[in-house]
Amino acid sequence: MKKIKNAKDPIWENIRTEAKEDAQNEPMLASFLHSIILYHKSFEDALSFLLASKLESIALPAMSLRDLIDEALSGDANIRDAIRADVQAVIDRDAACSKYSVPLLFFKGYQALQAYRVAHFYWNQGRNELALYMQSRISDVFGVDIHPAARIGKGILMDHATSIVIGETAVVEDNVSMLHEVTLGGTGKATGDRHPKIREGVLIAAGAKILGNVEVGKGAKIGANAVVLENVAPHTTVVGVPALPVGHTRVDQPALEMDHHIYVDENGLS
Repeated sequence: MKKIKNAKDPIWENIRTEAKEDAQNEPMLASFLHSIILYHKSFEDALSFLLASKLESIALPAMSLRDLIDEALSGDANIRDAIRADVQAVIDRDAACSKYSVPLLFFKGYQALQAYRVAHFYWNQGRNELALYMQSRISDVFGVDIHPAARIGKGILMDHATSIVIGETAVVEDNVSMLHEVTLGGTGKATGDRHPKIREGVLIAAGAKILGNVEVGKGAKIGANAVVLENVAPHTTVVGVPALPVGHTRVDQPALEMDHHIYVDENGLS
């Protein structure tokens, strides 16, 4: 994989270079690649065009939706940083991704996450109905349900992403990785601040359910199909239903390594 160095926007330059090569190598996709990438001057322009084309509806056509997306991308530097950090996260952690253009073009986890960021922008602007409408469309189109009030950092990998659910008061810090069918939800009874807080570098395996206002500490690892109902200490691995600690993680941020092996402490946790 070639990486462009010393570019003003290296992520975008890599995406454009790959798209040019792919258009030459696969002429059947040339029109598609030009419409999504090569006709646009910036990463933000390309992303807004893509999201608008996917999320448009009779109620909110693509042209109007694109104006809204452009406003969010131009109005929040944190979103502009995040859309790039999330691409890099996919490149670094997903063995199925060898090109910078692939998450933008084909990975619904990446696309859904960026659409959430736009909805979150409007939630913070007090335009709650618009944000909730976008949440509904994101869920319909991508099969990913993220409440627009949730707070999600950057460098996030949602691998496969189908059936990921993230509740209203959830917090996901930077450099978190999660697989399909993960739920960061409530218990169904509590009100107010009722959703999980996922700290930096956490790895959440497929099918895990983390329920309630619990904290998953920095660098923890949640095993596949675990049901987490209590706080998880930093750098701790939990598995099972209900989830129980079985060992300590071997690296500071398991999310970056994507190692799903369960390393059980020989002498128990200490």
